[in-house]
Amino acid sequence: MSKTLVIAVGGNALIEDPHHVSVPAQYLAARHAAQSLGGLIAAGNNLAIVHGNGPQVGFILRRAELARGVMHEVPLDSCVADTQGALGYNLQMALGNEIHARGLKRSAATVVTQVLVDKKDSAFSHPVKPIGGFMDEAEAMRRSKEEGWNVVEDAGRGWRRVVPSPQPISILELDVIRALVESGVVTIAAGGGGIPVAPGDGGEIEGVEAVIDKDKAASLLARSLNADALVISTAVPRVCIDFGKPTQKELDVISVAEAEALAAEGQFAPGSMLPKIEAVCAFVKATGNEGLITDPAHLSAALEGRSGTRIVP
Repeated sequence: MSKTLVIAVGGNALIEDPHHVSVPAQYLAARHAAQSLGGLIAAGNNLAIVHGNGPQVGFILRRAELARGVMHEVPLDSCVADTQGALGYNLQMALGNEIHARGLKRSAATVVTQVLVDKKDSAFSHPVKPIGGFMDEAEAMRRSKEEGWNVVEDAGRGWRRVVPSPQPISILELDVIRALVESGVVTIAAGGGGIPVAPGDGGEIEGVEAVIDKDKAASLLARSLNADALVISTAVPRVCIDFGKPTQKELDVISVAEAEALAAEGQFAPGSMLPKIEAVCAFVKATGNEGLITDPAHLSAALEGRSGTRIVP
């Protein structure tokens, strides 16, 4: 029986080699991602795909820095929109080619997606999400003074700009996404976590200088669609505890309560696995359906219960 699946694909999955980041190289990575999704499409599942965009937003900001004084700055909401279009195009074409290669009668489409946030979210007073390139301290202090940037020293590697990462509240194009998914269109949506928007003083929707966590947006989309499963594709086939230690252990099936207890123990790194665990737990608690975390090569096996880490009610 076909299922409705929301699958989150990291932005780094679309850059397989940090020394080869050209557009053709990124398309090749998208083609590999499409191949890993092909089996799920061939099985008749309805898919909504949420991709990350961290490295790609960094490229846009770097270009703006290099063109400073010649070209205009690009606000963050436009950076997200730009990457939704460009990465959506890559994935849409790659998926279309994969569908054609398998002889399937399906299509793929990208939805430029706005996600509502609250301007009163505490994230706006405590920005923590690093974006863009590294700077020396003098440059960071100048940018902070002249442009109002929040800057932090990043683990001895230099200074970086940090921006708010508020909680996603609702997806404005949800009805469009649902109609496409239910009709069998492989739908790429909420790319990069979605374009952050909020009502302005006059009540009209406007862009917000922030970024939304991709996994949180995928969880919101999966809950909103009442998907049969939320699948987060990452760099490892299974979630581990005691990661990197001699006592490292892979997790097969765990309950939400067990996952939350392990998170409270500090088993999951805040910048990598923790947001994925939190996103899946939120989905499972809201829907009663299962969540999965695995790598691209094991997507089909994970959905068949033969790989990956399953988080259950």
